[in-house]
Formats: sequence, C-alpha cells, structure tokens
Amino acid sequence: MAKLLIQSDGGTQEVTLASRNTLGRHPDNSIQILDRIVSKNHAKIIKQRNGEYKFIDLQSLNGTFKEGHRVDELILADGDEITMGTTTLRFKKEKTKTGNFSVAEGNVDSLIRGKITMGPGEFLPVENVTDEEALRRDYERLRVSNAFAASIAGQLDLEQLLPKILEAAFSIISADRGAILLVDETGSLVPHFVKTKKAGQEKNISLSKTVLSEVMSNKAAVLSSDASVDDRFAGAQSIIMQGIRSTMTVPLLIREELVGIMHLDSLVATTTFTTKDLQICSSMAAQAAVAIQNARLAKRIESEAAMRAQISRLIPPSVVDQVMAGQLTIEKGGRSSEITMLYSDIRGFTAMSERKTAEDVVATLNAYFEIMVEVLFQFGGTLDKFVGDEIIGLFGAPIEIENAPLRAVSCALAMMRELEKFNASRATVGLEPLTIGIGVNTGTVITGAIGSTRALQYTAIGDAMNVASRLVSVAKPGEIIISESTMSHVNSDIDAEELEPVTVKGKTNALRIFKVRGAQAFGEPTVFSD
Repeated sequence: MAKLLIQSDGGTQEVTLASRNTLGRHPDNSIQILDRIVSKNHAKIIKQRNGEYKFIDLQSLNGTFKEGHRVDELILADGDEITMGTTTLRFKKEKTKTGNFSVAEGNVDSLIRGKITMGPGEFLPVENVTDEEALRRDYERLRVSNAFAASIAGQLDLEQLLPKILEAAFSIISADRGAILLVDETGSLVPHFVKTKKAGQEKNISLSKTVLSEVMSNKAAVLSSDASVDDRFAGAQSIIMQGIRSTMTVPLLIREELVGIMHLDSLVATTTFTTKDLQICSSMAAQAAVAIQNARLAKRIESEAAMRAQISRLIPPSVVDQVMAGQLTIEKGGRSSEITMLYSDIRGFTAMSERKTAEDVVATLNAYFEIMVEVLFQFGGTLDKFVGDEIIGLFGAPIEIENAPLRAVSCALAMMRELEKFNASRATVGLEPLTIGIGVNTGTVITGAIGSTRALQYTAIGDAMNVASRLVSVAKPGEIIISESTMSHVNSDIDAEELEPVTVKGKTNALRIFKVRGAQAFGEPTVFSD
C-alpha cells in the first residue's frame, strides 16, 4: 500500500493510492490538486506489476519537478518529493514485511473433502495426565497464550500488532514460516505480514487457493500433519513444490465475520502440528481478530476525527454533525444554485503590514479571522476561503438555508459590531484599529466540492461571485454594500439607502447598490451606524 502526502496553500492531506490515479485541477481527477498553476489533467500515477508506482506527467503546461529538474516519468521511491505548481507531493510506501505472496491453483476441482475442525479432548482432565513432560509443554503453550493476550491488549497499530501475533504463534509451535492476510473492503484477502524462523530465510510463499477458499467459505481451520502426502492436497502443487511438510491455516474470526487468515507451515519436519496446537492457535486467532478489528476501528476514528476537523473549518458545527451522522451527503461535483455571497476586506491592511513584522501581521490576522469566522458560522454561513486579509462566505451552499440573503446581511452587521469590540481590546494594548468593508450579492452560481473526500473544500464559481468581489471594493471603511438582487430579497427587513449606481469591471451597465444601516434579523433588531 502506498500513500501520497499533498502539501499546498489549502493545507495538507494524505491520499491512499489506487492502482491507477489521475492528478490535476479538474474535479474529475481521482486526486484533485487545488492549485491554479497545475493543469486540469496534469499527471497520473500507475501501479506496476512489480508493485512499484510510476509517475507520468501528461505534458502539463507548467511541468512537474523533482529537486529542481523537470521530470516526465519517474519510478517513485519512498520519500520522493515532486512539485506541481506550488504544491508538493511526497510519496510514502508503507514498509510492511509482506514478502512475496502468490496463490496457486490446484490440479483437481476439490482438494479438501469435508470441513476440518478441531478434535475434542486434546487437553485432558488433570487426573488423566500421566506424562509430566507433556504437561509441561501444555503449560508453556497456555502461558504463552496468556502472555500474548496481555501483549496485544490496547495495541492499535497494525504494524506492531501483526508481528506480535506471529511471534506468539512461533513460540508455541515449530513453524518455519508464517503469514497473515487480512480481508479488505472488497472482501479480498490481502497479504500484510510474513515471518520466517531464521533471519534471511526465503520469504516467498505460494499459498494454495484451495486451502484459502476452504477457510474463507467454511470459516474453519485447515490442519495437515504432512501436507506432501496428505490425500486432501493430492493436486496442490503449490504445497508440494515448496517441500512443505505441515500446514496450519486458521481463520481470524469475530463471531461469524472473517477478519483475515493466519497461515503457518513447516518445511522439514513431519507431524509437526497437532490438533492441540490448532486449539491453542485458534484461541489466539480469536483474540488476534478482536485486536485487529480494534486497530482498524481506531484508524477509522482517527480518520473521521481528521475529517471532522477539516470540515469544521469550512461549515457550521451543526452541519458538521449532520455530515458525520450520515444525515447529509456532500458529494464531489458541481450544481447550479442561487446563493448569497459575502466578501469582507480589511481596509489599509497592506500599508499597515509594511509597518509591522511578519509575526505581528500573522497574529493580527489569526485573531481577527477567529472572531469573524465564528460570526459567519453563527448565521449559518460557510467559509469559502481566505484570500489574504479577505474573507469569503457563502450562504446557501453546500446546503440550502432559509432566508439566506437576510442571514448574510445580518452577518455583515454582526461582523461590524464584533469588530468594534475587537478594536476596543486592541486599543487597551496600544494597537491601531482595523476597518473593514463588506460586499453582499445574491445570484445563481455553480457550487461544488473541490478536492478529495478527505479535504472537503467548497467554492462557488460564476458571475455573481465576481459582482460580490466588485461590491466589496466599492465599500468604504465601515460600509456594507449590497446589490440590487440582494435588496430585492430583504427589502422589508432592512434599513438601507440607495447610492449612486456604479460601473464595475466586467459589467456594461452600471449596478444599483445599497448601503445597509440596520436590519430586523430573526426577530431581533440589529442596527449599525456610521
């Protein structure tokens, strides 16, 4: 399994690579890169038959670079960093000790006749035990099994958990090789870890398709004391060719759910594995299955927490709860919808920044954004993005809300009030005040999710967005300017005066604009005065 760590201005995200991956700015790509310099269809990453991943640049306009040199094709190695525009991609190949696995066909339709289960009564009552040495061996098996349970308790990292499972199995039985395969999301068995008794011993394992099918379909263990002469494996060349003398394949079960399979084999000794070994290993397998499932759940919870944190930066907490509960599905793609857009911009911030250190500028913006985004969320708005010191908010995307235009205007008024409080606190420590201008417009745009499902980023595209950006540039310090379209929705709920029409870039006719003085927002009057 391999992953791609994507670092861009919008943040960092980690993507698990599929066998075929396409990268680019267009939303149809399996991995969308939010970077204006990146081409719509920039590159692809293809998994080769030998397991390596090949990066191929699709003759992109601005190219792909590694260590400052442009590359067209590249076999990716663990840790490789490549640059596309202002975005950096770091390739990560998980270092799992999987060895080389293959599954071989048998020469007959069915090599296993009947379900193979554990024999009863292998562990005798104490009064029936006469062999002291056998009693010692049984005690050691049980001791290791108990120690194993303690060692995996609370272990939530698969890379550390799987080796412990096979180490415990090796300490109980005389196995030469062991392997753990886990069931993936598609129901297929995927090799995850292999262990050999001797360091440097060959890790190439060819497992019998017949044995795996038996364990998966019947969810029962398969045990053979001498696989090379066992009639059940009469046509299994994958076993005979490797000289395997004893095999044990145990299902990892949670109730009736198959989590994976643990396979153990011996290359030299005959009659190595006994039914008693199978009983102990099956017991360990049950504990291992629970631990593996817990590790997977922990990983899923971690991923969901990261997703919640990412979404929480964009949309109100109430909407986040709906998304995480499955009550609201946010899909990748675009749709046409009428929404209201709010643009807020700090006046004179560039000049102020020239007089301040970079640390002071960042601290000021962070404190200011913290307050303004909280206000945006209070009125049901969605954070589209920050552009320098500008805030862009959407009302009615990604989900429709009632009274979106009035909510946007009320939000603008609330921002002005909160700014007054913010400036008062700055004055107490001798800092100069900030002033902002706000523009609000309502119109039909294309809204959609930009990025991967791990880093949901929403935006709106269309002429109405351009108009809103022009209105904020018209607004003087302390002014809220709204368009005629927004005014038509909130006329009876706000106090506003019409200003002289303005001509803006991209528009032939002058736009009617209105300056907001106050609003009757959701039953509570809000008033803003110059």
